[in-house]
Amino acid sequence: MLTIGIAGGTGCGKTTVVNQIIEQLPVEEVGVISQDSYYKDLSHLNYEQRSKINFDHPSAIDFDLLHEHLEKLKKGETIDQPVYSFKEHNRTGDAVPTPPRKVMIVEGILILTNPEIRELFDIKIFVHADSDERLIRRLKRDINERGRDLQEVLDRYQNTLKPMHEQFIEPTKEYADIIIPNNRYNTVAIDIVRTIINEKLV
Repeated sequence: MLTIGIAGGTGCGKTTVVNQIIEQLPVEEVGVISQDSYYKDLSHLNYEQRSKINFDHPSAIDFDLLHEHLEKLKKGETIDQPVYSFKEHNRTGDAVPTPPRKVMIVEGILILTNPEIRELFDIKIFVHADSDERLIRRLKRDINERGRDLQEVLDRYQNTLKPMHEQFIEPTKEYADIIIPNNRYNTVAIDIVRTIINEKLV
């Protein structure tokens, strides 16, 4: 199994890069795991308490469970990937059965911050995007898809997202094997990744 980690700041376009990589690969040979599924279970807190959690700090992620699941996949076992609700700031209690594939892509802003998780990746990718562009994308997504209001998103960006990005996410660039500038001209980097994958799949 080839395991690929794709990191980068919020709104950098990781999902777009994931889709570009997998669109030319056989569906049955590629699986995707989202770091967002592994936010810690906060059922012991009420909504107001959960909403104050710093979800952009590595401590918000259940890396132990993610590590356990990646190890199981490498052994050929199917895992139950948790389902997370951004509107509720908590896991839903549901799970998605995720079988092992020849290529497993793990994407998330903080996945390269954890040494044990990093060691499980055969290829580490960092997606880079301009900070203004990332803020615009985050605004659109949080307001349209996650039920947030403008002021809430701006406050969170200024007080949490930006400092957490500078402290934890940006420094993980040094662990990346490939840095992809997320714009319309990133086709060469995507093609290189596809080539590596195809060689591994032979």
